[in-house]
Amino acid sequence: MVKINVQNTAVNIVRHNDEDYISLTDMARSQMQEHIIFRWLSLKGTIEYLGEWEMLYNPDFNCTEFGTIRDAAGSNNFVLSVKTWIEHTHAISIYSKAGRYGGTYAHRDIAYHFGMWLSPKFQLLVIRKTRKSLNIEAMENNHAYKTYS
Repeated sequence: MVKINVQNTAVNIVRHNDEDYISLTDMARSQMQEHIIFRWLSLKGTIEYLGEWEMLYNPDFNCTEFGTIRDAAGSNNFVLSVKTWIEHTHAISIYSKAGRYGGTYAHRDIAYHFGMWLSPKFQLLVIRKTRKSLNIEAMENNHAYKTYS
């Protein structure tokens, strides 16, 4: 696990399925608002972004269920939890974990999207500190920092 500090907020980065996942829970703490992840996750634009990401990187993604969720998004009573998103679509971009180091984690691409929704400056700082920290870790472990092509 790697920890970065962004605007006096400690943010954990973990390896999950051989990828870097950033704690949305830690990022949300910077805003001092309750239920901020649920609010973001329930937005139609967020669901569309998650769906596009999953279609690119997840061969098991359930596009039919995604379409149903996307169509329901935007109504006044629509709320989406991480658990529901994963159960219905077989998503791999985001997960929740209980216990020590628990919280909601998302692939760095998704975490950067969440950061932009929180604050453009916060997002840019998360990207900058994540890159720096992961490059240092890669050099220490003598392997290349993974990027998508």
